[in-house]
Amino acid sequence: MSDTGFFERVYQVVLQIPPGRVSTYGAIAAYLGSPGAARMVGWAMNQSHTHPEFIPAHRVVNRKGLLTGKHHFQGKNIMQELLENEGALVVENRIVNFEDLFWDPVRELGLL
Repeated sequence: MSDTGFFERVYQVVLQIPPGRVSTYGAIAAYLGSPGAARMVGWAMNQSHTHPEFIPAHRVVNRKGLLTGKHHFQGKNIMQELLENEGALVVENRIVNFEDLFWDPVRELGLL
């Protein structure tokens, strides 16, 4: 599968993350049947700004709830601001109540 095809599959999952919830690069990769492809999910999030549809990339964080992708947003704190506007509390680039907000695509969407 091409990167483009994988990226589109990632975007289809990310579009289903509800406002106020977050998922991880690894959880999305695992859901898509590629558990070792967390980094590719990150690359997809980096490219999501070129997608014709708004992709809520701010809802995808690392496995510890860290905003590791924040430098790919136009402003320094845009990712944090978007998350906080949806009700997440972010302190020192980490979602405080990460476990409560975690959205697992396998549990929420079922198996592919």
